[in-house]
Amino acid sequence: MSLVTLLPFIVLIGAMFLMTRSAKKKQQAAAQMRNDMQPGTGVRTIGGMYATVKELHDDTVLLEVAPGVHAIYAKNSIGAVLDDAEYNRIVHGDGDLEVDGHVVPDDASSLTGTTDSDTSDDAKIDLGKKPEADEVKDEAEAEAEGDAEPKDIESKDGKTNGESDAK
Repeated sequence: MSLVTLLPFIVLIGAMFLMTRSAKKKQQAAAQMRNDMQPGTGVRTIGGMYATVKELHDDTVLLEVAPGVHAIYAKNSIGAVLDDAEYNRIVHGDGDLEVDGHVVPDDASSLTGTTDSDTSDDAKIDLGKKPEADEVKDEAEAEAEGDAEPKDIESKDGKTNGESDAK
């Protein structure tokens, strides 16, 4: 076999070696980070929950997710161990967030130039009851109490009260 035929196989094996090596390094770094955890450290789980480490065991860790609320998690579920400054900034909002450049507002109201919120030309929609519905309801209540004579109210099919299809 010639070298030209073996070259693609050699390149393929080399690429596979490099990919597995980098993945193995990432796994080792994550395992080292989890082993370096100490009680009192702030962590973020892989689900995005921030908590404080209370106890460490072989494969599990006891986290305080809120004051007085404890939960047991697998060590593999810890996504990042945070330093105290970053944990306090995220969880408690401590520290000043330094922003370089311009601050973009959350809404477009500051971009329009008008500050009055009632400047829309849209007509307001009346969600109240219609007066006809109130009259029908009042007559039905009066009839139920026996105070008034029933009036002939047309139903959907065009018949008045008391009429039927029977012959």
